[in-house]
Amino acid sequence: MKVIRDPIHGYIELDALTMALIDSSPMQRLRRISQLGLSNLVYPGANHTRFEHSLGVMHLAGMLTSRIDTVTREEKEELRVAALLHDLGHGPFSHVTEGLVKHYTRQGHEDIRDILKKGEIAEILGEHGINPVKVERHIQGQTDFGKILNSEIDVDKMDYLVRDSHYTGVAFGLVDHARLINEMQFYENKLVVAAGGVKAAESLLVSRFLMHPSVYYHHVSRIAETMFVRAVEDLIQQEMLDPFELRRMDDARIFETMRNNSGYAGELAARLDDRKLYKRALYVGFEDVGEGVLKQRKNVRRIEAEIADIVGIDSKEVLIDIPRDPEIVEMKALVKMNGRMLRLDEASHVVATLEQAHRDNWKMGVYTTQENREAVGKAARDFFDIKRETRQFRLTDLEV
Repeated sequence: MKVIRDPIHGYIELDALTMALIDSSPMQRLRRISQLGLSNLVYPGANHTRFEHSLGVMHLAGMLTSRIDTVTREEKEELRVAALLHDLGHGPFSHVTEGLVKHYTRQGHEDIRDILKKGEIAEILGEHGINPVKVERHIQGQTDFGKILNSEIDVDKMDYLVRDSHYTGVAFGLVDHARLINEMQFYENKLVVAAGGVKAAESLLVSRFLMHPSVYYHHVSRIAETMFVRAVEDLIQQEMLDPFELRRMDDARIFETMRNNSGYAGELAARLDDRKLYKRALYVGFEDVGEGVLKQRKNVRRIEAEIADIVGIDSKEVLIDIPRDPEIVEMKALVKMNGRMLRLDEASHVVATLEQAHRDNWKMGVYTTQENREAVGKAARDFFDIKRETRQFRLTDLEV
């Protein structure tokens, strides 16, 4: 048995199996995959990786399963392995490239059967008698005990909220995960939170709500990530990058591929390198554009072309970012109170009020170069039929 020191959880124990997995190439690649994408352009300390997050999730999974008598020794080992390996399918910069990878390969970051069933990982699992199919099912939350890793409230969320808060320096990710784990149990084959854990569950949801606009959807991060995705997509469309190869790359390798391009991707890479990002020409919420704008997510390129045509610039100089419909899945977590099963938003008035507040955080962005900002902003407001200057953003606002 060996131990390593983690800044979040203290000492984490590793046995022969987990040590062997950690030393494999697929796990070592996670040292080169940033946890928060391009958020270090906003928070300079946000350079932590999927590697240490995976160790943290494994540690919390072990804490939780040690409290559950119905989990067999074999299942505990499978769940620790699944927790350690759960992010192997992430491409460069984690969630930044996930949409592209899924679009072109039809594989999400949880679809890792090919990694588990051949190569180094498969050999290690085979040597220790671990079934790779069961591991993948745990990762995808398809088993009862897999809910520990993948459900409304799970150890994955517990780790990343605390870890992201620590490395960004944003003091919102305060989650009493020890209390929450102590109050979680299986009831009728469902992972539930006991009544004594409701306040800890509330803290998780409040933390996620506060971290959303401050970190995960900070406008600078959204601009940088939109630019990055367009650069990678351009390489794919120019047949200079194989999407299946993209999934196996790390951050440095994809960035170097972008830098070596003499076209649009290279231009965006240079801007990202020097932090000469596009600016917000329009930045509005549902109160200005209505929720019907979500239907336009599939028409983004056409809208960019129309706005660019109005202004008289290349369509590549207009980027539109329409985030998906905001949702707080944790609200559906089950709470056991007085022998009854309730949804968390039914058991907590605090949680019930967060849904609308979370929707208020949603923002659509139209981004362009500094010199075209005013003209693109006017054209975008006309296109989306926004008749007034919004309270959320004015061209005179200061930006980081």
